[in-house]
Amino acid sequence: MQLDRVFEALASGPRRQILAYLSGGELSTSALAERFNMSAPAISRHLSVLELAGLVSSERQGQFVLYRLNSDNLVNSLTGYALEVCPVGRPLKQEAKARASAAKAAAPSTPARTAKVTKAVKTVAAAKRAKPAKG
Repeated sequence: MQLDRVFEALASGPRRQILAYLSGGELSTSALAERFNMSAPAISRHLSVLELAGLVSSERQGQFVLYRLNSDNLVNSLTGYALEVCPVGRPLKQEAKARASAAKAAAPSTPARTAKVTKAVKTVAAAKRAKPAKG
């Protein structure tokens, strides 16, 4: 399962630090190794785990391999997990979907678009009413 690989990758402190460095831009293995007290082969092993999890991607440029953060994959994996575990995740997903539909339908007004917006607003209101009380 891809989510298992993501959490395995995030379980390591050095890998989380690598992700933080890559959030600033592309870096080579040797550039990353300079920031750590470990060898380039050790960094390469960490990068392999991150790449297998889909959190980073690589591109060869001449004799170097540059790594970059796949921030969308990281955010989507963690958000998806949080929404599945969170007891109010489903209503939040429904509300977000309804809001997105409302925003999309809020383009220049036509009778059909007005009906879509009205329906989306009612769906959002219903989702808010359906939220379970915190206990």
